[in-house]
Amino acid sequence: MSSVSGLLLLLLLSCLHTGAVEVPPPQNVEVITLNTHYTLSWEWSPAQNQNHSVTFTVQYLSMYKWDKLNSGAKNVDWSDACPQTSHTHCDLTRLRLHYLGIYMLRVQARLGPGSKWVLKEFCPDKDAVIGPPSRVDLVPVGSHLDINIADPMTSSNTSMRDEGLRPDIYYSIYFWERDTDQQVCECGVASQMLTTHANLVTLSDLKAWTMYCVRVQSRYDFYNKSSVWTPPLCAQTEGVTPWWQILLYFLLALVICFLLVLALLYGVFRCYKTLKATLFPSVQLPAHLQEYLYDLSPSSDIPRLLSPDSESVVICDEICPQAVLLEVHCPAPSEELDPDSSGRHSRQDSGGSRDSGVYSTEGSSGPRLLHSGQTLGGEEDSGQEVKMHDLHLKVKGQRPIIDEGVVDMCV
Repeated sequence: MSSVSGLLLLLLLSCLHTGAVEVPPPQNVEVITLNTHYTLSWEWSPAQNQNHSVTFTVQYLSMYKWDKLNSGAKNVDWSDACPQTSHTHCDLTRLRLHYLGIYMLRVQARLGPGSKWVLKEFCPDKDAVIGPPSRVDLVPVGSHLDINIADPMTSSNTSMRDEGLRPDIYYSIYFWERDTDQQVCECGVASQMLTTHANLVTLSDLKAWTMYCVRVQSRYDFYNKSSVWTPPLCAQTEGVTPWWQILLYFLLALVICFLLVLALLYGVFRCYKTLKATLFPSVQLPAHLQEYLYDLSPSSDIPRLLSPDSESVVICDEICPQAVLLEVHCPAPSEELDPDSSGRHSRQDSGGSRDSGVYSTEGSSGPRLLHSGQTLGGEEDSGQEVKMHDLHLKVKGQRPIIDEGVVDMCV
């Protein structure tokens, strides 16, 4: 009975073993590097997935512990780098692996049971690719060119010289003269190559006013590593400026300064004229208007504003009185003049009373005017006729005389 049960158990184990799915390991495991940026990458065919979710586990171990593990030590543990990831790559940069250290990496695919571990030895100093200079500046200084070279940078934004490469890293500089009709390439005329450990290099003995192009490469000879070349960087050298060019620049600057000063003086003159015409006008107000518009105090010349309720109408009437026109009618010259009359008109009683011939349109105020065609004088035989135009000019030039009565000027 016991033999039968043992046989059944062996058959069951063999069936389970034949029905289990064997998971293939990852393929083409490699480390992609640049300075201190490390990424472990592998390949996995989707056909091997068989419609199941597959995950990958990446672990690492220093070479010192790996040697202990191979010597039979039992207390050596692997460190997880990317546990249970669905990607086919794992970033090792965040682990901050030492650049001069040696590490053992392994990756495994898991689909239920795990596949075999795939091991990969990694030494950053030996396997990591060195990058080109992080920055190259080309500065012309006369007929020379100064090349400023910045070291390759690590993942923590520090120089690669701080990772133990100080005595070994250097640069190769390739420069050439660029023709005017030539594209930027390495096939220029008079190309040269030089190497340096310094970050500042001066290219001397170059042609003046000539275009030169430069490319730089980082090199590390201990493991015979070299970076890619930087893109071409071109600059034109300088030289002694010709005398005619200096004279031209001087004349141009002189003309520009002259025009600027002229424009400034013209602007100042126009501002002065405008302010003078505004604040100090050339046409002054008459004296009889200034006494009403300005303050009467001798120490003030500020205009006095008129309020709406002020006596502006009365002031205007006093300044500009209305003219009073007089109508003068003289009688016919048939009557004889009385030699004893002394300028006054005496009425004759023959045939009734007659008017003196003088009429006023308003009271007794205002200038007196005569109609044209009348004669003026004390004697009839003078015969001189005064025109109204001359009389009007004489009256206009005199100030108006205010009297209380009307004087007859014609008899």
